[in-house]
Amino acid sequence: MNLSLLILIPIIASIAILFCSNAKQVRVAALLAAIIQFGLAGMLLLVYYSERHAGNSAQMLFQYRAVWFAPLGIQYFVGVDGVSISMILLTACVVLAGVLVSWKVEKMTKEFFFLLTFLSAGAYGFFISLDLFTMFFFLELAVIPKYLLIGIWGSGKKEYSATKLALMLMGGSALVFVGLLGIYFYSGISSFDLIALSKSHLPEGVQHFFFPFLFLGFGIFGALFPFHTWVPDGHSSAPTAASMFLAGISMKLGGYGCLRVATYIMPEGAHEYQSIIILLASIAILYGAFATMMQTDLKYINAYSSVSHCGFVLLGIGMLTKTSMTGAVMQMVSHGLMTALFFAAIGMLYERTHTRAVAQMSGIMKLTPFIGTVFFIAGLCSLGLPGFSGFVAEMTVFMGSWQNADNWYRLATIAACASIVVTAVYILRALGKVMMGPVQYPDASTHSFGDAMWNEKLAAAVLIAGIVIIGVAPFLLQRLISPAITPIIQNVLRANF
Repeated sequence: MNLSLLILIPIIASIAILFCSNAKQVRVAALLAAIIQFGLAGMLLLVYYSERHAGNSAQMLFQYRAVWFAPLGIQYFVGVDGVSISMILLTACVVLAGVLVSWKVEKMTKEFFFLLTFLSAGAYGFFISLDLFTMFFFLELAVIPKYLLIGIWGSGKKEYSATKLALMLMGGSALVFVGLLGIYFYSGISSFDLIALSKSHLPEGVQHFFFPFLFLGFGIFGALFPFHTWVPDGHSSAPTAASMFLAGISMKLGGYGCLRVATYIMPEGAHEYQSIIILLASIAILYGAFATMMQTDLKYINAYSSVSHCGFVLLGIGMLTKTSMTGAVMQMVSHGLMTALFFAAIGMLYERTHTRAVAQMSGIMKLTPFIGTVFFIAGLCSLGLPGFSGFVAEMTVFMGSWQNADNWYRLATIAACASIVVTAVYILRALGKVMMGPVQYPDASTHSFGDAMWNEKLAAAVLIAGIVIIGVAPFLLQRLISPAITPIIQNVLRANF
């Protein structure tokens, strides 16, 4: 299995898009690239399972290594395990759905799909990288396309939002780079090799000093409180597909980095700062939930709720138990699918009603039953209804968090559980106001609109399928993730003793 294809396909497709002569060709090329990525991700999953069943129990499968810059020990080194494959599948689903919902983009169509397609290469590269410098390279690669997508095709305070997002994420990247330099120079092996570094046993003082740089840097990408403020502004101003990518994929780069890099390589640092991580995660969960209750714009509702839901990811990582870490990865996948679906539904409504204000809409379900159903499914998944992915992911985090015997940490778990009630309040209130009651929206007296088009239905179907499959058969995702968490938890337990 050549993992480099996951990077090469989007890059080749984005270059091909530049040579397309009209908008139709651009859309077809972007869609074809997204379908190929989706197929490659599915093939990767099947081949991975076949390798596992054949008795190959290597920590990372399909490894490929090539020297990139020998004097500094930098390599192009890739490989995957269950955690990275789950992130690759999530990326493929969101990219395909994002291309489909953007089918009607008219403004600078070629440039829009070029950036959207190129953006996915950075995400794939990050998730398959086993060399920390290569991983950092792909982390940085995705920042500028996000800035351009928001600044050019966004709405509202788009220039301000795009600049704030770029500066915050670049600040996070700078912290990550400082942490990586500390690992490189104090590991004793002068290497960025993730697997080798996980076995190098960095000195305790080095871990205590550099762990905050890594966790905080990646945490900024994952909406770590109080560095989350780029999330509401960025999401609210971004075009629909960019919002889906930001919430569905980009925020997962942060959680993945906190788990795969910071906690794995510096387990003693994770123990040292465990209380702070759990405190900040708990604040994010509760603050995000209560802040969402105050919002009147649908995009801001989804953006602030993302701060709360991503808090569950950091809580699961901070609890340092195998179940909680497994739940954290499940939450990343679940939230990526759910929030992408929510932003897709909001985008569909905005195209028809030209408003995102909750107070200006009602009775939409009567006009667009399909979009209304999508909106309901996204909302019910967000509040943790059994049968959807949100329920199993959050319950796994809660159960893993409760396994931590410290009473203070159990209080944090109780507080996180209480946020479910707040989530139910703002979700049900938004669903009731927008979907139920008499028909109302700004142009209701002079304008009527139809239900979802074929591309919108297909985009929603891809995301809903993922949500329902995980909700009904969570063991499929759990069996994929759990073995990959074992090496990380082994390092954590070894450091604890």
